[in-house]
Amino acid sequence: MDEVKSNKDYNPEMHSAEHILNQTMVRMFNKGRSFSNHIEKKKSKCDYHFDRNLTEEEIETINKRLNEIIQQDLPVTEAFLKRNEAINYFKLSQLPDDAGDTIRIIKIGDYDACPCSGVHVSSTKEIGAFQIISTSFEDGVLRVRFKLPKD
Repeated sequence: MDEVKSNKDYNPEMHSAEHILNQTMVRMFNKGRSFSNHIEKKKSKCDYHFDRNLTEEEIETINKRLNEIIQQDLPVTEAFLKRNEAINYFKLSQLPDDAGDTIRIIKIGDYDACPCSGVHVSSTKEIGAFQIISTSFEDGVLRVRFKLPKD
C-alpha cells in the first residue's frame, strides 16, 4: 500500500503518476511494486528490490509508456473491498495496523489497481507529463527519481 505523509508538498498528480510507474515496473520487470517511496510536488522517488540499474533504453521505454498511459485519459476511481476479499488480489502487508476491515482500492482504468489511502487525480490526463530524472543501484535497491515537467 502506498503510504501518504501529510505535508505541504503532497501532490495528487505525482502520487497518481507513482501508481502508474509501479504498474509499469511490474509489467516490464516482474519484480513487484516499490517497497519505499517519497512523493513530493517537485520530484519524487521510488525504491525497488532489483538486481541492477536500468539502461538508458529502459528509462526511455518507461518514460514513453507512462506518458502514453497518461495521455489515454484513464479514469482514476476508488472501490472498497472487505479485507478477506482484498487479500486474494493484493499484497496487504504494507497496510497500517489500523487499516480496518474495509480496504480502499485505487483503480487507474484497467491499467492498475492498488490499496491506497492517498488523494489522486480524477483522470490520468491531469498528471500532464512524466520524466525519470535519474536512477541508481546500490545493495539490491534500484532508486528511480522522477518529476512531472510542465510544458
